[in-house]
This record gives sequence, structure tokens and C-alpha cells, in this order.
Amino acid sequence: QVQLVESGGGLVQPGGSLRLSCVGSGSDISNNNMGWYRQAPGKQRDLVAAITKGGSTTYFDSVKGRFTISRDNAKNTVYLQMNSLKPEDTAVYYCNTAVGQVANTKFYGSQYNWGQGTQVTVSS
Repeated sequence: QVQLVESGGGLVQPGGSLRLSCVGSGSDISNNNMGWYRQAPGKQRDLVAAITKGGSTTYFDSVKGRFTISRDNAKNTVYLQMNSLKPEDTAVYYCNTAVGQVANTKFYGSQYNWGQGTQVTVSS
């Protein structure tokens, strides 16, 4: 059973940066397409960035050019570098296998249990 642990969130001013990390324990996540999701209060959880097993990346339009997803298979870890943050990026961020659509790419498959997420708040 894979356990996903997200970290790196916090309070940041508009225009600032954060780097989120997601460590998988209990199983090797390197053979999965992985994604970062976010959920703002009262809204659904959306897939905003995905990285395939081979390292190809896709992004939700509103984060393209500002967010970068990457992975380190040796560390069983997925990252999300977030730059030029905006108040509308405020949400709880989660990682999991990539399932759903982001941009013009659809991902299918099963998901692990969700972790606790990490809160990102962008405010002055």
C-alpha cells in the first residue's frame, strides 16, 4: 500500500515561489504517471500538472509557464516548483497518480489513497 506524503506548502506573497514535494513510501511510484492536484475551498479537486513515466509533462492552462512538475525516481519523489504565484493559486495541493484530463491529455488508471495534502496560501 503506497502512502503519499506532501510537503513544502506555506504562506507566500503574490509573485513568490514555493517548491512542493511528494514522497511515496511502500511501493515504487516510478512506473506511474504522476500528477499534482489542487482543491480550493468549496471547489472540486483538479489535476493541474502531470508527468508521465517517461518524463513528459502537461499543465493546466492557468499554471502553464509558472509551474514545473518533475520527478526523481531514485528518491521516489515528485516535485512541483511554483513561481509567480497568484492569490487564485491558494488551495490544498495533493499528489497522486495522474487520472483525468489536463490540457489536451487524458490519463486513465487507478489511484492510491490520498495523502493529507499541503496548504498553499498566496496573500499579501
